[in-house]
Amino acid sequence: MEKQPVRSHKDLRVYQTAFDGAMQIFELSKKFPVEEKYSLTDQIRRSSRSVCANMAEAWRKRRYEAAFIAKLIDSEAEAAETQTWIEFAVKCNYLDVEVGRELYGTYNQVIGSLVNMTNNPTPWLMKH
Repeated sequence: MEKQPVRSHKDLRVYQTAFDGAMQIFELSKKFPVEEKYSLTDQIRRSSRSVCANMAEAWRKRRYEAAFIAKLIDSEAEAAETQTWIEFAVKCNYLDVEVGRELYGTYNQVIGSLVNMTNNPTPWLMKH
């Protein structure tokens, strides 16, 4: 199978994984209690979506290595925050333990990919 060239952030496997994770969180969080609407529900949705938004920003900042890396690190931080909210959702019995474990693992994959990109940004940078 031939690899397709990466033309936008949407072509990145890490972006696709994070986007799918955010959509899964959105669907699952619809079942959270109404009293969590402005706390846990809002926070977990925001952080999971922010992972993707920061990757999109990083992609557009590829001209400048430091700016690119900074946005990747922001994305990584949002992924870690999402993992924290997943833990709270499991502990509060809003998410099944296995579902929480799977989602947490998804964000471990995202973090790992972002760390790799941060540690080796050269292939992703725009050529001047």
